[in-house]
Amino acid sequence: MKQRILVSALGVGALAVAGLTSTGAAIAAPTPYTAGKHAAKVCATATSPHTASCHAFKLVDAKGVSPATATPPATGLTPAGLRDAYKLNGLSANGRTVAIVDAYGYPNLERDLGVYRSQFGLSACTVANGCLRIINQTGGTSLPRFNTGWAGEQALDVDAVSAAAPDAKIVVVQANSASFADLGTAVVTAAKQPGVVAISNSYGGGDSADSTYGTYYNHPGIAVTASTGDNGYQGASYPASSSYVTAVGGTSLVAASNTRGWSESVWSGAGSGCSTVNTALSAASSFGTGCSKRAMADVSAAADPGKGGMAIYYPTSKTASTWAQFGGTSEAAPIIASVYALSGNTAGYANALPYAHSGSLFDVTTGSNGSCPTTQWCNARTGWDGPTGLGTPNGAGAF
Repeated sequence: MKQRILVSALGVGALAVAGLTSTGAAIAAPTPYTAGKHAAKVCATATSPHTASCHAFKLVDAKGVSPATATPPATGLTPAGLRDAYKLNGLSANGRTVAIVDAYGYPNLERDLGVYRSQFGLSACTVANGCLRIINQTGGTSLPRFNTGWAGEQALDVDAVSAAAPDAKIVVVQANSASFADLGTAVVTAAKQPGVVAISNSYGGGDSADSTYGTYYNHPGIAVTASTGDNGYQGASYPASSSYVTAVGGTSLVAASNTRGWSESVWSGAGSGCSTVNTALSAASSFGTGCSKRAMADVSAAADPGKGGMAIYYPTSKTASTWAQFGGTSEAAPIIASVYALSGNTAGYANALPYAHSGSLFDVTTGSNGSCPTTQWCNARTGWDGPTGLGTPNGAGAF
């Protein structure tokens, strides 16, 4: 029997993030999920236009707490469920490496990743066996200070790669801070690591220009993915709005009694919009984005914390860790990076590949992430739309 997430009546709604001032603070006017649960932002909100925030959310109770538990949440998406939903079974990364770029340190990353992989019967991925490397933004081993929120983001990222591509190697590059300069430096370092074919960036800030930051993300031959954000239709977010990256939106994913076995719709928090400064993708020119410049998203994957959120093992402090259910477009970006690793096809600018093979994706045609002046920017439709791009993986044929 296929292992799938257990589906419960988890509500869907736009995730307002106004008023967040500290790591792990509950979202303002939270949309209720089942049994009084709601989504809480994991990282502190960026306070500078030159600084990013991570795009991870977790489910918490009415008091804003995610109680410690010895077992994964029953409603969380499992590795077997994720690979079944996106038809990834039988595909191999063949020793290719996915790089994860995040800010700050996470001393127990290797230990916690081991708990996750053991729980779901995945092979060990350790520093000793060569599967895992953890370095700083310049490639050294003196790692940055711990930050609870960003460490939670890192846990989601490495667990998502493990789930989607269990045999992929992982290198985590930890930036000194959440500034675009430090995160960008970490991306450049990631691109230089042996075997790296994809780099996942689960963070963002306001729309910024490639003329300012693009050199950090311009790596033809490597698939650079970036999450589009968790605020619904709000306009572009960098680096997802860069012309050099694959912008990854988000869906709600539930098991279903249909041929695929799963159903997807727009996750109401998935970021979308048009850049005001960056060049439109030539590959997207025939897809009717309605944007004169760069449109996001290109593709998408599970992101709704309640419907398709992953069961992950994450740190609650510098020493303690537990299970919880995480989502946000931070979940989607490493999934798509992993699918690129499974395809092994990242020649040129990898964001052009899905546009050349859009028929090899699951098209998401229902749902909305807000109100917008041009309908496809916030409403699902056949073909390209802002919240989900061209759709979600159906195997690795589109990548």
